[in-house]
Amino acid sequence: MSLAVTHLVPLAKELDKNKVTPGVLGFIVFAVMALAVWGLMKSMNKHMQKVDFKEASDPDAEQARPKAGPSAQRG
Repeated sequence: MSLAVTHLVPLAKELDKNKVTPGVLGFIVFAVMALAVWGLMKSMNKHMQKVDFKEASDPDAEQARPKAGPSAQRG
């Protein structure tokens, strides 16, 4: 890393040692992370399209549930 910095220092006219910027490497890392998140979101969206959210009814649960009469519904 310091070797890359030594090559870039002569290119700068004035180097302010108190100013810190992300530079090209920061942009490249940010761009790669943004592309990775975009790809993951596309993949998640594709997988979520395949999910069936309708729950199958359980026949045992329906038999165990008592039948409510008209008086129970008035509450």
